[in-house]
Amino acid sequence: MRQEPQHAPVTRRGTRLRLAVGVWCVLLSQVFLYPGIEDVVVALGGEATVAAGMWFLVAEFAAFVAFASVWGAASDALGRRMPLAAGGAFGGAAGYLVLAAAPTLGLPFAAVLVVRVVGGAATIGAFSLSITALADLAGGNGRNMGAAGIAIGLGAALGSVIGGRLADADPLYPLYAAAATLAAVGVLFLTVPEDELGSDRLHPGDALRGLRRQPVLAVPYAFGFIDRMTAGFFALVGVFYFRTTFGLDAAGAGLALAAFFVPFALLQYPAGMLSDRIGRAVPVVAGSVCYGLGIVAVGVAPALWLAVAAMVVVGMLGALVAPATMALVTDVATTETRGAALGGFNVFGSLGFLAGFLIGGLATSTAGYLAAFLAVGLSEVAIAVLAARAVWRLSGGPDGTGHASARPAE
Repeated sequence: MRQEPQHAPVTRRGTRLRLAVGVWCVLLSQVFLYPGIEDVVVALGGEATVAAGMWFLVAEFAAFVAFASVWGAASDALGRRMPLAAGGAFGGAAGYLVLAAAPTLGLPFAAVLVVRVVGGAATIGAFSLSITALADLAGGNGRNMGAAGIAIGLGAALGSVIGGRLADADPLYPLYAAAATLAAVGVLFLTVPEDELGSDRLHPGDALRGLRRQPVLAVPYAFGFIDRMTAGFFALVGVFYFRTTFGLDAAGAGLALAAFFVPFALLQYPAGMLSDRIGRAVPVVAGSVCYGLGIVAVGVAPALWLAVAAMVVVGMLGALVAPATMALVTDVATTETRGAALGGFNVFGSLGFLAGFLIGGLATSTAGYLAAFLAVGLSEVAIAVLAARAVWRLSGGPDGTGHASARPAE
Protein backbone atom coordinates (compact mmCIF):
# COMPACT_ATOMS: atom_id res chain seq x y z
CA MET A 1 0.00 0.00 0.00
CA ARG A 2 2.82 2.41 0.83
CA GLN A 3 4.61 1.60 -2.43
CA GLU A 4 1.78 2.60 -4.81
CA PRO A 5 1.92 6.38 -4.28
CA GLN A 6 5.62 6.23 -5.18
CA HIS A 7 5.16 3.95 -8.20
CA ALA A 8 2.37 5.94 -9.89
CA PRO A 9 4.28 9.25 -10.15
CA VAL A 10 7.30 7.41 -11.58
CA THR A 11 5.11 5.82 -14.25
CA ARG A 12 3.42 9.16 -14.89
CA ARG A 13 6.76 10.93 -15.26
CA GLY A 14 7.94 8.29 -17.71
CA THR A 15 4.77 8.67 -19.79
CA ARG A 16 5.08 12.45 -19.68
CA LEU A 17 8.69 12.21 -20.84
CA ARG A 18 7.86 9.94 -23.79
CA LEU A 19 5.01 12.16 -24.89
CA ALA A 20 7.16 15.29 -24.56
CA VAL A 21 9.92 13.66 -26.63
CA GLY A 22 7.31 12.83 -29.27
CA VAL A 23 6.07 16.43 -29.39
CA TRP A 24 9.68 17.62 -29.57
CA CYS A 25 10.45 15.37 -32.53
CA VAL A 26 7.32 16.40 -34.44
CA LEU A 27 8.29 20.06 -34.13
CA LEU A 28 11.87 19.21 -34.96
CA SER A 29 10.79 17.59 -38.22
CA GLN A 30 8.60 20.53 -39.15
CA VAL A 31 11.11 23.29 -38.41
CA PHE A 32 13.90 21.57 -40.34
CA LEU A 33 12.42 23.20 -43.46
CA TYR A 34 12.01 26.77 -42.21
CA PRO A 35 15.50 28.36 -42.25
CA GLY A 36 16.16 27.25 -45.85
CA ILE A 37 12.55 27.48 -47.06
CA GLU A 38 13.56 29.46 -50.15
CA ASP A 39 16.15 26.86 -51.17
CA VAL A 40 13.79 23.93 -50.49
CA VAL A 41 11.03 25.48 -52.59
CA VAL A 42 13.39 26.08 -55.52
CA ALA A 43 14.67 22.49 -55.33
CA LEU A 44 11.06 21.27 -55.54
CA GLY A 45 10.26 23.33 -58.64
CA GLY A 46 8.97 26.56 -57.11
CA GLU A 47 10.19 30.12 -57.50
CA ALA A 48 12.57 31.90 -55.14
CA THR A 49 9.89 34.29 -53.87
CA VAL A 50 8.06 34.96 -50.63
CA ALA A 51 4.81 34.01 -52.38
CA ALA A 52 6.05 30.54 -53.35
CA GLY A 53 7.34 29.92 -49.82
CA MET A 54 4.05 31.18 -48.44
CA TRP A 55 1.98 28.68 -50.46
CA PHE A 56 4.35 25.85 -49.57
CA LEU A 57 3.73 26.52 -45.87
CA VAL A 58 0.03 27.33 -46.28
CA ALA A 59 -0.63 23.95 -47.95
CA GLU A 60 0.47 22.04 -44.86
CA PHE A 61 -1.29 24.26 -42.35
CA ALA A 62 -4.53 24.20 -44.32
CA ALA A 63 -4.52 20.45 -43.70
CA PHE A 64 -3.72 21.07 -40.04
CA VAL A 65 -6.85 23.20 -39.80
CA ALA A 66 -9.03 20.67 -41.57
CA PHE A 67 -7.94 17.58 -39.63
CA ALA A 68 -6.91 18.60 -36.09
CA SER A 69 -10.41 18.26 -34.61
CA VAL A 70 -11.07 15.12 -36.66
CA TRP A 71 -8.11 13.36 -35.01
CA GLY A 72 -9.15 14.60 -31.56
CA ALA A 73 -12.78 13.51 -31.89
CA ALA A 74 -11.75 10.14 -33.33
CA SER A 75 -9.43 9.48 -30.40
CA ASP A 76 -12.16 10.46 -27.93
CA ALA A 77 -14.51 8.01 -29.61
CA LEU A 78 -11.92 5.21 -29.70
CA GLY A 79 -10.82 5.84 -26.14
CA ARG A 80 -7.17 5.58 -27.20
CA ARG A 81 -4.72 8.22 -28.39
CA MET A 82 -1.41 6.59 -29.17
CA PRO A 83 -2.20 4.17 -32.04
CA LEU A 84 -3.73 7.07 -33.97
CA ALA A 85 -0.82 9.36 -33.07
CA ALA A 86 1.64 6.74 -34.32
CA GLY A 87 -0.30 6.36 -37.57
CA GLY A 88 -0.18 10.12 -38.09
CA ALA A 89 3.59 10.15 -37.57
CA PHE A 90 4.17 7.33 -40.06
CA GLY A 91 1.92 9.08 -42.59
CA GLY A 92 3.82 12.33 -42.17
CA ALA A 93 7.13 10.52 -42.70
CA ALA A 94 5.82 9.03 -45.94
CA GLY A 95 4.77 12.49 -47.10
CA TYR A 96 8.26 13.90 -46.59
CA LEU A 97 9.80 10.99 -48.49
CA VAL A 98 7.51 11.67 -51.44
CA LEU A 99 8.52 15.34 -51.35
CA ALA A 100 12.20 14.41 -51.37
CA ALA A 101 11.58 12.20 -54.41
CA ALA A 102 9.60 14.88 -56.26
CA PRO A 103 12.54 16.15 -58.41
CA THR A 104 13.37 12.58 -59.45
CA LEU A 105 9.71 11.80 -60.18
CA GLY A 106 9.33 15.00 -62.17
CA LEU A 107 6.41 16.25 -60.06
CA PRO A 108 5.34 19.83 -60.81
CA PHE A 109 5.17 22.30 -57.94
CA ALA A 110 1.36 22.08 -57.90
CA ALA A 111 1.65 18.34 -57.16
CA VAL A 112 4.20 19.12 -54.45
CA LEU A 113 1.61 21.31 -52.77
CA VAL A 114 -0.91 18.47 -52.88
CA VAL A 115 1.62 16.18 -51.19
CA ARG A 116 2.09 18.84 -48.54
CA VAL A 117 -1.64 18.81 -47.86
CA VAL A 118 -1.75 15.03 -47.47
CA GLY A 119 1.36 14.96 -45.28
CA GLY A 120 0.01 17.77 -43.13
CA ALA A 121 -3.26 15.92 -42.59
CA ALA A 122 -1.27 13.01 -41.17
CA THR A 123 1.29 15.01 -39.17
CA ILE A 124 -1.32 17.01 -37.26
CA GLY A 125 -2.60 13.72 -35.83
CA ALA A 126 0.76 12.99 -34.26
CA PHE A 127 1.12 16.52 -32.94
CA SER A 128 -2.40 17.15 -31.67
CA LEU A 129 -2.93 13.74 -30.06
CA SER A 130 0.41 13.75 -28.25
CA ILE A 131 -0.48 17.10 -26.67
CA THR A 132 -3.97 15.78 -25.84
CA ALA A 133 -2.40 12.72 -24.20
CA LEU A 134 -0.27 15.04 -22.07
CA ALA A 135 -3.44 16.84 -21.00
CA ASP A 136 -4.95 13.46 -20.03
CA LEU A 137 -2.19 12.88 -17.46
CA ALA A 138 -2.72 13.72 -13.80
CA GLY A 139 -0.32 16.05 -12.01
CA GLY A 140 -1.45 19.55 -12.97
CA ASN A 141 -2.45 21.04 -16.30
CA GLY A 142 0.22 23.72 -16.14
CA ARG A 143 2.90 21.10 -15.51
CA ASN A 144 1.71 18.95 -18.42
CA MET A 145 1.30 21.87 -20.80
CA GLY A 146 4.68 23.17 -19.66
CA ALA A 147 6.17 19.85 -20.74
CA ALA A 148 4.45 20.25 -24.11
CA GLY A 149 5.69 23.82 -24.37
CA ILE A 150 9.31 23.03 -23.61
CA ALA A 151 9.17 20.19 -26.14
CA ILE A 152 7.75 22.54 -28.77
CA GLY A 153 10.33 25.20 -28.00
CA LEU A 154 13.30 22.82 -27.99
CA GLY A 155 12.10 21.18 -31.19
CA ALA A 156 11.82 24.53 -32.91
CA ALA A 157 15.17 25.73 -31.50
CA LEU A 158 17.17 22.67 -32.52
CA GLY A 159 15.25 22.28 -35.77
CA SER A 160 16.04 25.82 -36.84
CA VAL A 161 19.77 25.36 -36.22
CA ILE A 162 20.09 21.90 -37.79
CA GLY A 163 17.67 22.70 -40.59
CA GLY A 164 19.65 25.73 -41.69
CA ARG A 165 22.87 23.74 -41.89
CA LEU A 166 21.14 20.89 -43.73
CA ALA A 167 19.66 23.29 -46.27
CA ASP A 168 23.03 24.91 -46.90
CA ALA A 169 24.50 21.45 -47.58
CA ASP A 170 21.61 20.27 -49.80
CA PRO A 171 18.03 21.63 -50.00
CA LEU A 172 16.62 18.07 -49.92
CA TYR A 173 18.42 17.06 -46.72
CA PRO A 174 15.82 18.70 -44.42
CA LEU A 175 13.13 16.55 -46.07
CA TYR A 176 15.01 13.31 -45.46
CA ALA A 177 15.74 14.35 -41.88
CA ALA A 178 12.07 15.16 -41.27
CA ALA A 179 10.98 11.77 -42.64
CA ALA A 180 13.44 9.86 -40.44
CA THR A 181 12.43 11.85 -37.35
CA LEU A 182 8.70 11.26 -37.82
CA ALA A 183 9.27 7.54 -38.42
CA ALA A 184 11.10 7.38 -35.10
CA VAL A 185 8.21 9.24 -33.46
CA GLY A 186 5.76 6.65 -34.75
CA VAL A 187 7.78 3.87 -33.14
CA LEU A 188 8.04 5.82 -29.88
CA PHE A 189 4.28 6.44 -29.68
CA LEU A 190 3.62 2.71 -29.99
CA THR A 191 5.53 2.21 -26.71
CA VAL A 192 3.50 4.76 -24.70
CA PRO A 193 1.14 3.00 -22.23
CA GLU A 194 -2.50 4.07 -22.35
CA ASP A 195 -3.26 3.17 -18.72
CA GLU A 196 -1.92 6.49 -17.43
CA LEU A 197 -4.18 8.45 -19.78
CA GLY A 198 -7.68 9.42 -18.76
CA SER A 199 -9.47 9.27 -22.10
CA ASP A 200 -13.04 7.91 -22.20
CA ARG A 201 -15.07 6.36 -24.99
CA LEU A 202 -17.79 8.42 -26.64
CA HIS A 203 -19.18 9.07 -30.07
CA PRO A 204 -17.38 11.78 -32.09
CA GLY A 205 -20.65 13.68 -32.46
CA ASP A 206 -21.05 13.73 -28.68
CA ALA A 207 -17.55 15.12 -28.26
CA LEU A 208 -18.08 17.88 -30.80
CA ARG A 209 -21.52 18.76 -29.38
CA GLY A 210 -19.99 18.99 -25.93
CA LEU A 211 -17.36 21.34 -27.31
CA ARG A 212 -20.02 23.58 -28.83
CA ARG A 213 -21.72 23.74 -25.42
CA GLN A 214 -18.59 25.41 -24.01
CA PRO A 215 -18.35 28.75 -25.86
CA VAL A 216 -15.94 30.04 -23.19
CA LEU A 217 -13.25 28.10 -25.06
CA ALA A 218 -13.34 30.97 -27.55
CA VAL A 219 -11.15 32.96 -25.12
CA PRO A 220 -8.07 30.68 -25.09
CA TYR A 221 -8.71 29.87 -28.76
CA ALA A 222 -8.39 33.57 -29.63
CA PHE A 223 -5.08 33.82 -27.78
CA GLY A 224 -3.89 30.61 -29.41
CA PHE A 225 -4.76 32.07 -32.81
CA ILE A 226 -2.75 35.25 -32.26
CA ASP A 227 0.18 33.47 -30.60
CA ARG A 228 0.52 31.01 -33.47
CA MET A 229 0.12 33.87 -35.95
CA THR A 230 3.31 35.37 -34.56
CA ALA A 231 5.05 32.00 -34.91
CA GLY A 232 3.93 31.67 -38.53
CA PHE A 233 5.10 35.22 -39.15
CA PHE A 234 8.60 34.45 -37.87
CA ALA A 235 8.72 31.13 -39.74
CA LEU A 236 8.25 32.88 -43.09
CA VAL A 237 8.81 36.63 -42.88
CA GLY A 238 11.28 36.39 -40.00
CA VAL A 239 13.56 34.14 -42.03
CA PHE A 240 13.47 36.43 -45.06
CA TYR A 241 13.93 39.46 -42.77
CA PHE A 242 17.15 38.18 -41.23
CA ARG A 243 18.49 36.89 -44.54
CA THR A 244 17.80 40.03 -46.58
CA THR A 245 18.23 42.77 -43.96
CA PHE A 246 21.35 41.39 -42.30
CA GLY A 247 22.75 39.22 -45.13
CA LEU A 248 22.56 35.89 -43.30
CA ASP A 249 22.59 32.47 -44.97
CA ALA A 250 20.17 29.67 -44.01
CA ALA A 251 22.35 28.55 -41.10
CA GLY A 252 22.59 32.13 -39.79
CA ALA A 253 18.83 32.61 -40.08
CA GLY A 254 18.39 29.35 -38.17
CA LEU A 255 20.57 30.66 -35.36
CA ALA A 256 18.54 33.88 -35.26
CA LEU A 257 15.36 31.85 -34.88
CA ALA A 258 17.05 29.78 -32.18
CA ALA A 259 17.63 32.99 -30.20
CA PHE A 260 13.86 33.03 -29.75
CA PHE A 261 13.20 29.33 -29.39
CA VAL A 262 15.90 28.42 -26.83
CA PRO A 263 14.61 30.68 -24.02
CA PHE A 264 11.08 29.92 -25.15
CA ALA A 265 11.78 26.23 -24.59
CA LEU A 266 13.81 26.40 -21.38
CA LEU A 267 11.27 28.56 -19.53
CA GLN A 268 8.12 26.68 -20.61
CA TYR A 269 8.05 24.13 -17.81
CA PRO A 270 8.66 26.54 -14.90
CA ALA A 271 6.20 28.97 -16.47
CA GLY A 272 3.59 26.21 -16.65
CA MET A 273 4.10 25.41 -12.96
CA LEU A 274 3.92 29.12 -12.17
CA SER A 275 0.52 29.33 -13.86
CA ASP A 276 -0.65 26.39 -11.71
CA ARG A 277 0.26 28.47 -8.64
CA ILE A 278 -0.88 31.98 -9.55
CA GLY A 279 -3.49 31.23 -12.22
CA ARG A 280 -3.59 31.89 -15.93
CA ALA A 281 -4.61 35.56 -16.00
CA VAL A 282 -1.32 37.36 -15.32
CA PRO A 283 0.81 35.15 -17.61
CA VAL A 284 -1.75 35.31 -20.43
CA VAL A 285 -2.75 39.00 -20.30
CA ALA A 286 0.38 40.79 -19.09
CA GLY A 287 2.64 38.35 -20.91
CA SER A 288 0.81 38.89 -24.21
CA VAL A 289 1.12 42.69 -24.00
CA CYS A 290 4.87 42.51 -23.41
CA TYR A 291 5.25 39.77 -26.01
CA GLY A 292 3.61 41.90 -28.70
CA LEU A 293 5.77 44.91 -27.89
CA GLY A 294 8.84 42.69 -28.04
CA ILE A 295 7.94 41.58 -31.56
CA VAL A 296 7.80 45.22 -32.64
CA ALA A 297 11.22 45.73 -31.06
CA VAL A 298 12.70 43.04 -33.31
CA GLY A 299 11.42 44.87 -36.38
CA VAL A 300 12.82 48.26 -35.38
CA ALA A 301 16.24 47.01 -34.24
CA PRO A 302 18.94 48.89 -36.20
CA ALA A 303 21.64 46.23 -35.83
CA LEU A 304 21.82 42.45 -35.95
CA TRP A 305 22.90 42.04 -32.33
CA LEU A 306 19.99 44.17 -31.15
CA ALA A 307 17.54 42.18 -33.26
CA VAL A 308 18.89 38.91 -31.86
CA ALA A 309 18.76 40.28 -28.29
CA ALA A 310 15.14 41.27 -28.87
CA MET A 311 14.45 37.75 -30.13
CA VAL A 312 15.79 36.38 -26.84
CA VAL A 313 13.47 38.64 -24.83
CA VAL A 314 10.51 37.74 -27.06
CA GLY A 315 11.26 34.06 -26.48
CA MET A 316 11.20 34.57 -22.71
CA LEU A 317 7.87 36.37 -22.89
CA GLY A 318 6.41 33.76 -25.21
CA ALA A 319 7.34 31.09 -22.68
CA LEU A 320 5.27 32.91 -20.09
CA VAL A 321 2.16 32.97 -22.30
CA ALA A 322 2.09 29.64 -24.14
CA PRO A 323 1.69 27.00 -21.38
CA ALA A 324 -0.82 29.13 -19.47
CA THR A 325 -2.95 29.48 -22.61
CA MET A 326 -2.95 25.74 -23.33
CA ALA A 327 -3.63 24.98 -19.67
CA LEU A 328 -6.61 27.35 -19.76
CA VAL A 329 -8.14 25.13 -22.46
CA THR A 330 -7.82 22.04 -20.28
CA ASP A 331 -9.15 23.96 -17.27
CA VAL A 332 -12.32 24.88 -19.12
CA ALA A 333 -12.95 21.66 -21.08
CA THR A 334 -14.64 18.65 -19.51
CA THR A 335 -12.83 15.33 -19.33
CA GLU A 336 -15.06 13.86 -22.04
CA THR A 337 -14.38 16.65 -24.54
CA ARG A 338 -10.73 17.34 -23.76
CA GLY A 339 -9.47 15.72 -26.95
CA ALA A 340 -11.85 17.68 -29.16
CA ALA A 341 -11.19 20.86 -27.16
CA LEU A 342 -7.42 20.67 -27.68
CA GLY A 343 -8.02 19.64 -31.27
CA GLY A 344 -10.05 22.82 -31.67
CA PHE A 345 -7.26 24.79 -30.03
CA ASN A 346 -4.88 23.39 -32.64
CA VAL A 347 -7.35 24.29 -35.39
CA PHE A 348 -7.30 27.92 -34.28
CA GLY A 349 -3.55 27.72 -33.82
CA SER A 350 -3.12 26.44 -37.34
CA LEU A 351 -5.42 29.19 -38.61
CA GLY A 352 -3.10 31.56 -36.77
CA PHE A 353 -0.10 30.11 -38.59
CA LEU A 354 -1.95 30.62 -41.86
CA ALA A 355 -2.75 34.19 -40.90
CA GLY A 356 0.89 34.76 -39.98
CA PHE A 357 2.02 33.53 -43.39
CA LEU A 358 -0.60 35.50 -45.30
CA ILE A 359 -0.65 38.73 -43.29
CA GLY A 360 3.12 38.77 -42.92
CA GLY A 361 3.74 38.00 -46.57
CA LEU A 362 1.20 40.51 -47.88
CA ALA A 363 2.26 43.25 -45.45
CA THR A 364 5.91 42.77 -46.32
CA SER A 365 5.24 42.77 -50.05
CA THR A 366 3.09 45.89 -49.96
CA ALA A 367 4.46 48.00 -47.10
CA GLY A 368 7.78 46.51 -45.99
CA TYR A 369 9.14 44.68 -42.97
CA LEU A 370 8.42 47.39 -40.39
CA ALA A 371 4.72 47.49 -41.25
CA ALA A 372 4.57 43.70 -41.02
CA PHE A 373 6.19 43.63 -37.57
CA LEU A 374 3.86 46.39 -36.36
CA ALA A 375 0.76 44.59 -37.63
CA VAL A 376 1.63 41.29 -36.00
CA GLY A 377 3.06 42.63 -32.75
CA LEU A 378 0.22 45.06 -32.08
CA SER A 379 -2.32 42.31 -32.79
CA GLU A 380 -0.91 40.45 -29.77
CA VAL A 381 -1.31 43.57 -27.64
CA ALA A 382 -4.85 44.14 -28.90
CA ILE A 383 -6.14 40.64 -28.05
CA ALA A 384 -4.72 40.94 -24.54
CA VAL A 385 -6.47 44.26 -23.94
CA LEU A 386 -9.79 43.19 -25.45
CA ALA A 387 -9.99 39.81 -23.71
CA ALA A 388 -8.42 40.73 -20.36
CA ARG A 389 -11.70 40.74 -18.43
CA ALA A 390 -12.76 37.36 -19.86
CA VAL A 391 -9.42 35.80 -18.97
CA TRP A 392 -9.60 37.12 -15.42
CA ARG A 393 -13.11 35.69 -15.07
CA LEU A 394 -12.09 32.24 -16.35
CA SER A 395 -9.05 32.31 -14.08
CA GLY A 396 -11.17 32.48 -10.96
CA GLY A 397 -12.15 36.04 -10.26
CA PRO A 398 -10.77 39.56 -9.96
CA ASP A 399 -7.48 38.43 -8.51
CA GLY A 400 -6.90 36.06 -11.41
CA THR A 401 -5.57 33.33 -9.19
CA GLY A 402 -7.37 30.60 -11.04
CA HIS A 403 -8.16 28.61 -7.92
CA ALA A 404 -11.86 28.73 -8.51
CA SER A 405 -11.85 27.28 -11.99
CA ALA A 406 -8.61 25.42 -12.54
CA ARG A 407 -8.88 21.65 -12.22
CA PRO A 408 -6.89 20.48 -9.21
CA ALA A 409 -3.91 18.26 -9.63
CA GLU A 410 -4.97 14.65 -9.65
